[in-house]
Amino acid sequence: MAFTKYTIILTIFCFFLIQELQINGGNQPIMVAAQGYDCGGKCNYRCSKSPPKDCLTNCLFCCNLYKCVPPGTSGNREACPDYAKHPDYLGKPLCP
Repeated sequence: MAFTKYTIILTIFCFFLIQELQINGGNQPIMVAAQGYDCGGKCNYRCSKSPPKDCLTNCLFCCNLYKCVPPGTSGNREACPDYAKHPDYLGKPLCP
């Protein structure tokens, strides 16, 4: 009898969990590009003189989050204050 109660509760919990995970039918990407903001182009230029993989990945993450990329290939972080404050796991700035 107790096994049946727990099975029903677990089944209901799984049903709600599956419903939550199927947001918009699962067709929407988790990280949506900033509307009207060219993150790809700005990050490609920003990372053109840096090791490409890490720089571009971090830049695209930060751009989608803050909708801002500082001008130039380095520095100028004051142009995007929130972008400049985002730390990595070591406490250093994550966004290039």
